[in-house]
Amino acid sequence: MSYTAKDVQSLRQSTGAGMMDCKKALEENGGDLEAAKQWLREKGLAASAKRDDRDNAQGLVAIIVEPTRAAIVKLKCETDFVASSDGFKAEGDALAQAVLEQGEAGVASRAAQVDDLKVLLKEKIEVGEVVRFEAAAGNVLDSYSHIQGGRGVNGVIVEMSGATAELAHDIAVHIAFARPRYLNIEDVPADVVAKERETLETITRNEGKPEQAIAKIVEGRIGGFFKDICLLEQPYAKDDKVSIKQLIGDAKIVRFAQVEIG
Repeated sequence: MSYTAKDVQSLRQSTGAGMMDCKKALEENGGDLEAAKQWLREKGLAASAKRDDRDNAQGLVAIIVEPTRAAIVKLKCETDFVASSDGFKAEGDALAQAVLEQGEAGVASRAAQVDDLKVLLKEKIEVGEVVRFEAAAGNVLDSYSHIQGGRGVNGVIVEMSGATAELAHDIAVHIAFARPRYLNIEDVPADVVAKERETLETITRNEGKPEQAIAKIVEGRIGGFFKDICLLEQPYAKDDKVSIKQLIGDAKIVRFAQVEIG
């Protein structure tokens, strides 16, 4: 009995085994899918399929930055031990390079290697967030990667116009630790602001503040909320007397992305 590429894919999905192992299983069993599954189980090559419900909160964040393009990839696993292994880190770098060159399609191009790594390391391994920037002409790209256990766990890329590479790097470092959710106030969705305002009104009222003062107090607290979540409003991590907006002056932050483990 012969088999097709679709049979190989089906076997991989149902067992979690690597592509070459699935091909061999089908060859050894004349293309019989059920027999191939049994063969893989008997060889201990389908064990990773049992791990699909496990938490994979560990992993790494791989970054590659070139003068005009940059990529971030999160590769997730179950344990710190696997996340720190050479093979896992090498696959993270390979994925980042593939995304740099092909965009999100780069993830699909490495699917077989990720599946094989899952079988080899016997953990639930999968690709998480993927980001790729291609800078406009004249813009600057820079990054920051917080290293822990020999691997990146908190990565940032930022694109700026009218800025030096040093300033862009300083902004990337700030983003890594301040964790803004939006670039500016205008980017915050209206429903997010409305929900926060409602919460702050309830808190202020529960504090026993005079009714006539509540609106003004809430408005002040909304300002603090924006300072927490909007990059341009945040106080600079290295000098909290200066906002990011003041720090960059005439330069402009075009966009940023942050990817973290955990």
